[in-house]
Amino acid sequence: MYVRIPEDRVGVLVGTGGETKRELERRTRTAVVVDEEEDAIRVSAPDEADPGGVLAARDVVLAIGRGFSPPRAFRLLKEGTYLAVLDIKQVSGKREKGAVRRIRARVIGAKGRARERLEELSGCAVSIYGSTVALIGEERELARAQRAVQLLLRGSEHNTVFRLLQRGRREDSFEALSAPSELVPPDGG
Repeated sequence: MYVRIPEDRVGVLVGTGGETKRELERRTRTAVVVDEEEDAIRVSAPDEADPGGVLAARDVVLAIGRGFSPPRAFRLLKEGTYLAVLDIKQVSGKREKGAVRRIRARVIGAKGRARERLEELSGCAVSIYGSTVALIGEERELARAQRAVQLLLRGSEHNTVFRLLQRGRREDSFEALSAPSELVPPDGG
């Protein structure tokens, strides 16, 4: 399987002395090769290996390519954690370089505060790279964060979006409290 990532992110994928690449290969039981002829990253595994390892390694490579640090990208190796990539140009409908730069700044916020708040309220890791916003999180977190980012990209007020995320967190807390728990009879059986 081949994956393309920006050239300036290949060094991050490889890591100092190849450390990040080796760690990814070890944890996913795959081979990750930087194919300079194809200008891509090749991810493969022996035929008898679990194909899930190749898919997990691919997702980690894509996440690093979208600006995540290796430790944050390795979060994708946890069961039930996914990557989503939103194209700013597609979601906002804006194609001009200046407009994309302005919209990116809305997601980042002053001194990165909007991005930090988005991460805090959604539970997702967020990376803004080029004309994309990438998210890493569990399914429920990811759906909520994607909706929030889409609203920001389309011009919704930050406070409105953050209140929406807070309400979602409260609903999750309420559901956890009201979920029926398995009761064990006092006699233990």
